[in-house]
Amino acid sequence: MVTEALETAIQRVGNPVDFLRNSQYPAFEFPVKPEFSNWRSEQQAWRKTCVLLDQSHHMSDLYISGPDALKALSEHAVNSFAKFKPGMAKQYVATNSDGFFVGDGILFYLQDGSFDLVSNPSVINWVQYHASTGDYDVKIERDDNSNRRKGAPLTYRYELQGPNVAALVEKLTGKPLPDVKFFHMTMMTIAGKEVNALRHGMAGQPGFEFFGPWEDGQAVLDAIEKIGGEFGLIRAGARAYSTANLESGWIPRPMSAIFGPKEKAYREWLPATAIGSLGGSMDSSDITDYYLTPHDIGYGRVVKFDHDFMGREALEELVKTPRRDKVTLEWNVDDVMSVFRSQFEPGTPAKFIEMPKSRYAYFQVDKIMKDGKQVGMSTDVGYITNERAFISLASVDVDLCEPGTEVTVLWGENPNTTKPAVELHRQVEIRATVAPVPFAQVIRDSYRKS
Repeated sequence: MVTEALETAIQRVGNPVDFLRNSQYPAFEFPVKPEFSNWRSEQQAWRKTCVLLDQSHHMSDLYISGPDALKALSEHAVNSFAKFKPGMAKQYVATNSDGFFVGDGILFYLQDGSFDLVSNPSVINWVQYHASTGDYDVKIERDDNSNRRKGAPLTYRYELQGPNVAALVEKLTGKPLPDVKFFHMTMMTIAGKEVNALRHGMAGQPGFEFFGPWEDGQAVLDAIEKIGGEFGLIRAGARAYSTANLESGWIPRPMSAIFGPKEKAYREWLPATAIGSLGGSMDSSDITDYYLTPHDIGYGRVVKFDHDFMGREALEELVKTPRRDKVTLEWNVDDVMSVFRSQFEPGTPAKFIEMPKSRYAYFQVDKIMKDGKQVGMSTDVGYITNERAFISLASVDVDLCEPGTEVTVLWGENPNTTKPAVELHRQVEIRATVAPVPFAQVIRDSYRKS
């Protein structure tokens, strides 16, 4: 069976927006148990005790090695690599040649000099294409998530987060907690297995991400669970884990800017089934209206012009007059409740709000309005128990980023599309207030110390 290329599919439909808005691609790829207890308690665990998040199945890995591995990666990332050494990791951010965001992920610089890029497919596909088709002497091995892969993963990956993690890890390893910097790695021994440990902090609490060969994973997991009870350890399922980014302020899947003439060869290489669906109240027929710059989504601090990379010249111009920045939007409680109430009233209800994560497309883009004018785009959205708040992560005009600014989010599609997660509904307005990123003060404080 011949797989249709993305470019062919777009030409068949006639427009990238129309193709994406009716794509059957799921909103999430979380092949992990939804809940181990309940998502409210699981959310609270990373703030009050400690939580275990299994990352082994929902992300993809791209392993890159060879003489030109670092070159291939650095030439397609806005990040500086000047001080990047084995035993470190970074948030890897890629742009197209016009300086617009394509994708991001965590890049691990492994001790043997090779690299592991861990992410959703957007940046994995982009880097694989350019590394394999460019003039680079590299070796590439791809390990897709458990929805797409046949067989077990190559690597297990467990994350521990919460105020009790330090004590748990000390008992787990039988040694004092190592002095390791944020996003640096060290080696630990757990259950007789050598384990890579990344100092992490996804939800704003002390944490580590453990990873190693899949065959060692069960022994490591059993050891963590065996002693975890005395430290209040709770396993979190997919529903709670999908909301951790809302507290930390990371936008997981902004629109990937791959639909211009310069990206045609990439679209001809990329299967149509590899790109996500588009949903939300944003209704422009011009796909470039959905594009974002790194600065628009809070990555301005990682852009470094100390190396040549795709999009550098364009970004140097774009950063001179930034148009938008990342904020949290706290949705009005009464307006959110009115959406729920509409499910019990006669007539067509508002778009259903799933709890705790409420996105219904892979790329979720809702209009943000003020005084009848669009002033930004709301993306990832959901409820966080720790703050008793319904929030979204958004990009708004720079003159409206002050906390306390009032805006309106349009919720729902008009017209409704044929995505599996879309039912017959009407579009509604929901008031929202601009708030800082990250939303919780305790998380902002912890990030400043990292």
